[in-house]
This record gives sequence, structure tokens and C-alpha cells, in this order.
Amino acid sequence: MSTTTAQRREPGSRPVVDKAQYGLAAFLVLVGGYVLYDAVGLEDGFADQPVQPYAIPYVVGAVLVALGALLAVATARGDLPEAEEGEDIDLTQGTDLRTVGLLVAVLVVNVVLIDWLGWAITGALLFVGCAGVLGSRSHVRDAAIGTALSVGSWYFFYVVLGIPIPAGVLDGVL
Repeated sequence: MSTTTAQRREPGSRPVVDKAQYGLAAFLVLVGGYVLYDAVGLEDGFADQPVQPYAIPYVVGAVLVALGALLAVATARGDLPEAEEGEDIDLTQGTDLRTVGLLVAVLVVNVVLIDWLGWAITGALLFVGCAGVLGSRSHVRDAAIGTALSVGSWYFFYVVLGIPIPAGVLDGVL
């Protein structure tokens, strides 16, 4: 997020106080504090691990508290977020319910078929389906990218992270 400093305001005008930034800073500190509080109750994980799983909530909580404090300091110094110039869209148009419905349908088909076909196939179908609904007309390229992403993510989860995700009909092949 880029910011502008308070020195760019009109001479003689009152300083602008962005209450929303203070609210966001308070929210970050509260969430970070709760994460730290909740992390105290976690028990030791696996003894053979150099970094225990309970260390991650401490890091996340500390980062959230630090970011909240830094945002509050920046806001107090007068840093203001830059106004958004907007996107190249027509705000008078409504939501394209057809596109949203088709994306939901592709996701539901993925959820229904994942146990039977497995992630490697349904992940590729999910990518191809979403790309097609959003306007891609290069089906061969979409299928190649979807297959590479789904098979690659399957191996990453299964081999690197040790998290078994459904292989489906490709069980024994992958």
C-alpha cells in the first residue's frame, strides 16, 4: 500500500485523521494478541522436530502485533493511503450472475468428483473449467497448465509435506 505524507495537504488546513487506519491497527493488535494468548495453551508436538509446530502461532501473532503497531505509528505520523484511481470497469453494470454460477458449478463438480477421480485429474479440470468460464479460448494450453499445476501440487503435498490427498483412479500410477 503506497502512502502520502501529511505534508501534501493544503497549508492552514486541519490534519486529516484516518480513523479507519487506527481501527485496522487495533484489529491487527487484537488478533495478534489473541493468537499469542491461544498459542500459550498449545502442547509440544513431535520431539524429533527442531522447530515445534507451536512455534508458528507465536511468529504469526508477533508479526500481527508488530504490523498493527507500525500501522498506528505511521497513521499518527500523518501517512495517508493513496486514493484508489479505480479500475477500468463500468460500475453501473450489475453482477454477471451467469459467470458466478458457472464458477460455482465448476467448483461443485470438483468437490463431487475429487474422491473418485483424484486431485490430479479434478485439479486440472478445475483449472480448465475456471479458465474457460473466465474467457480463455486456448483449451490445449489450459489443459497443459492445469495438468502441470495439479500433478505438481499433488506431489508437493504427498511427497514433500507428507499430506495424502486423493489420487483417485490414478492410485498406483502417481
